[in-house]
Amino acid sequence: MRFIAEIDIMPLKALLDPQGEAVKNSALKSGYKGIGSVRIGKHIEIEIEAADKEKAEKEIDKLCEKLLSNPIIESYNFKINKI
Repeated sequence: MRFIAEIDIMPLKALLDPQGEAVKNSALKSGYKGIGSVRIGKHIEIEIEAADKEKAEKEIDKLCEKLLSNPIIESYNFKINKI
């Protein structure tokens, strides 16, 4: 079975996000009002072949943990849908 995983990787909330702060400051200086916290992360889509959804989830979880994210400074979540 083929699946597509949609993965979001974000900086941990406890850490400063310099890119987010830069966007927030630029938006405020440009006249946008009401801008609060801005966090910038990554969105990744991966197609995966697996026997079932549970196996696909396990593989994507390992991939996120070991390759796509840095657990010291980032968190991740994902959803998997059948193609």
